[in-house]
Amino acid sequence: VYIIEDPAPNAFATGRDPKHAIVAATTGLLDIMDDSELEAVMAHEMGHVQNYDIRVSMIAFGLVSAIALLSDVVLRMMFFSNSRENNNPLILVVGIIAVILAPIIAVIVQMAVSRQREYLADATGALTTRHPEALASALEKLQHAGRPMKKQNTAAAHLFFSNPLKPGFFSRLFSSHPPLEDRIARLRENAHKF
Repeated sequence: VYIIEDPAPNAFATGRDPKHAIVAATTGLLDIMDDSELEAVMAHEMGHVQNYDIRVSMIAFGLVSAIALLSDVVLRMMFFSNSRENNNPLILVVGIIAVILAPIIAVIVQMAVSRQREYLADATGALTTRHPEALASALEKLQHAGRPMKKQNTAAAHLFFSNPLKPGFFSRLFSSHPPLEDRIARLRENAHKF
C-alpha cells in the first residue's frame, strides 16, 4: 500500500497478478474520506487486483497497438505500392477510411472495456465490504470535491479510482471511467444484492 502526495482525491491499483500488485491512495483521498469510505475505495482497488483488470487492460492495449500498427502498414503499402494503375479508386478510398477509422474504433472499444471493469470493481468492492453505501458515498464525495491531479498522464488514467483527467467532450468519449452518477446509481440499485 502506497500513499501519493497529491491533494486531488484518488486511488489506483496496478500489478500483473495478486502476488505482484500494489494499491495506492492520494493524500487528498485520505483527507476527505471517513474510515468506511476509505475501506470501500481500497476494496474497489483490490477488486481490480482480484479480477486481474490490469492484465485485461494490458491485453486490450496490446490489441489496440497491433491494430494501429497494422493500419499504418496497410496505409503505407497503399501509398507506396507501384501498382496504382490496377487499383480501383473506390477500393482505395474505402481502404483509406478503414485504415484511419480502425485504430479510433479500437481505442473506443478499449475504453468501453475499461469502463465495464470499473463497474465490476465497484461490485467486487461492495461484495468485499458488504457496504455498498460507503462506496456510493465515497463516489459522491469525489463528484463534489474531486479535481484533476497535478501530474496527469493519459496512459495511466485507466488505473485510477476516478478519472484523473480534466473533463471535456473527447475525454468523455475516450474515458476509461464511467460517469460517477452511473456508478453511484448502479451501487444503490443493486445494494440489496450485495
